[in-house]
Amino acid sequence: MKKFAGLLIISGLIIVGLGGWQIFQTNQETEASLEEAKKVISDGSVEEVQQEEVGEREGRFTPAMGEVVGLLTIPELQAQLPIVEGTDPDELKKGVGHYKGSYYPNENGQIVLSGHRDTVFRKIGELEIGDTLEVHLPYGEFSYEITYTKIVGADDTSIITLQNDYEELILTTCYPFSYIGNAPDRYIIYAKKLEG
Repeated sequence: MKKFAGLLIISGLIIVGLGGWQIFQTNQETEASLEEAKKVISDGSVEEVQQEEVGEREGRFTPAMGEVVGLLTIPELQAQLPIVEGTDPDELKKGVGHYKGSYYPNENGQIVLSGHRDTVFRKIGELEIGDTLEVHLPYGEFSYEITYTKIVGADDTSIITLQNDYEELILTTCYPFSYIGNAPDRYIIYAKKLEG
């Protein structure tokens, strides 16, 4: 019985250690991406807007997958987070992922940004209606005001409509925030563009 208890303790320590190591690595990659994002914004080093027809739309900002493109600033949390094109695990290790196919600011559509609840979005549950979010890109700075939040099932993709009738910013992360393992739900924040 003592051997079994010892094995359980050792197994638990290994699992905790591996989890801690993964979070440490993700934080390191996010920090490197943050520096890259600041450089991209300051010198406009992301490739010029590529011409691409999407229906009647031309001139969309279309960075390559995995490319660091800008910053998401959350004043209420005193957070600056790098935005990376794509939402695959490799991209989400670097920062906040921009859902491929969704829009960017000034493209009059749905902008979808996703992040891990235990790294870049670990304090996102503290945000309230009326708080602001800022997106900084090589071609400008854009502000948004949080209008509402909701919780949906992990398999619910109805929030990603890719509409282009009006500009809105959507943040998504796993929920509950303190859940260990693959969380069953998603926490969604909706924000409208502030003019000015």
